[in-house]
Amino acid sequence: MKRYGEHRFAGKLFIVEGIDGSGKSTQLKLLHQWLQAEGYGTVFSEWNSSPLVRDITKRGKKKQMLTPSTFSLIHATDFADRMEHNIIPLLKAGAVVLCDRYIYTAFARDVARGMDPQWVRELYSFAVKPTVAFYFRVPLDVAMKRLLDARDGFKFYEAGMDMGLSEDPEESFEIFQGRILDEYEKMVPEFDITAIDATLPIEVQQMQMRKLVKAKLEQAKRLRVAP
Repeated sequence: MKRYGEHRFAGKLFIVEGIDGSGKSTQLKLLHQWLQAEGYGTVFSEWNSSPLVRDITKRGKKKQMLTPSTFSLIHATDFADRMEHNIIPLLKAGAVVLCDRYIYTAFARDVARGMDPQWVRELYSFAVKPTVAFYFRVPLDVAMKRLLDARDGFKFYEAGMDMGLSEDPEESFEIFQGRILDEYEKMVPEFDITAIDATLPIEVQQMQMRKLVKAKLEQAKRLRVAP
């Protein structure tokens, strides 16, 4: 099967993955602030943020019309649009691109919804390989507690209610996220993803990220100045 390849662009691509409540977005924001303070041209990109499909997705979710295959194709369209118009041009320009969720989100969620793993991977075979992919590993009960402390209930699709797992949104969410967690764990060795213990103090996780990111950026700098 065709796999994405190492990109040869001047920029670097760092991405974060993890189930809801893993703290990945917080860590990426902290990394973003640090990189900017260090003087790097840094750009931030989020999952499912392309204007091309944003309205369609919103309408489909509101009317509860999205099937697992529709979800797959809409998210792939969103990703392809951002890859072509946002991520690749910035990498070519030498920017440091940070992505909150990448193709692994689709691999985890779509498969948890019953899509074929090979089909989903082929769908995203055009993606460029991240410089480093961070996966924030957190036990399901810890993630659930964080989310329930921070919000009031779960949305229909977020909880996997479309799959008929349970009539109770909280229970459905737990089952669905458990499936997603299983898929993430399978991907760590498959895609050489860097796992970080998301139960550690925030500053410890951040230092682990910075150490690896700094090493990659300094390596790139050395290669550029080499005769």
